[in-house]
Amino acid sequence: MTGKICLITGGNSGIGKATAMGLAKLNAAVVIVSRDRDKGEATLIEMRAKSGNRNLDAMTADLSSQDSVRELAHDFTCRYKKTVDGLEATFATNHLGHFLLTNLLLDVLKASAPSRIINLTSSAHYGTEMDFEDLQGEKKYSGYHAYSQSKLANVLFTYQLAKQLEGTGVMVNSLHPGVVRTGFGKDQGGLMSVLVTVGRPFMISPDRAARAAVYLATSPELEGVTGKFFSRGKEKRSSRESYDETSAERLWKISEELTKLNA
Repeated sequence: MTGKICLITGGNSGIGKATAMGLAKLNAAVVIVSRDRDKGEATLIEMRAKSGNRNLDAMTADLSSQDSVRELAHDFTCRYKKTVDGLEATFATNHLGHFLLTNLLLDVLKASAPSRIINLTSSAHYGTEMDFEDLQGEKKYSGYHAYSQSKLANVLFTYQLAKQLEGTGVMVNSLHPGVVRTGFGKDQGGLMSVLVTVGRPFMISPDRAARAAVYLATSPELEGVTGKFFSRGKEKRSSRESYDETSAERLWKISEELTKLNA
């Protein structure tokens, strides 16, 4: 059950509590729901002590109240956020901001060639696709999909940019540095925050992760290497979707429009 998240209603007593304890002992991340906050917190302390599992949390809700149930569901799931530009925050931060900055610096990068661009991505890009019909998550939102889609966008952008910069002396590669212990996800709240908490024991330090980025930025061995994906410093094949040239071109055009690059 490692990596699994279990939401248990009535988790502070009876069958609910026993079920939560059993799952906690199997190393699941368990969130118990109780009507009384104090009883929930007391049960949480007890469960952590008896199970040895720290990935436990408690939430409060009155299941006889539909308003309370809706609030519980809202708090448990990730929140949709927009930027000051009216764009979905994850996509804007992880992709569009870097797309715009890189393009605005291209003249400088070409003039100072040989130069290198390194786009940090994540293994989360595997198994996802670009949802061009709902790129901003306005119809249906999932915090994890928003994140994984933005990381796929990083790789698509890398390949498309590398193609456009052939012969300029500017090299473009993407890097998955490993799963790093950073502040990512904490401000999302809900399920994404729980996922980050669950994964922290398996994450590597920022210093260790940075070694791969420094290697890509400085290694003489990589002079002239461009349009590649690296995982922890080693070249690797990215996801099948990331090699879709039609998606890369479509993403580029949409990104130009959303950032008003040519305005």
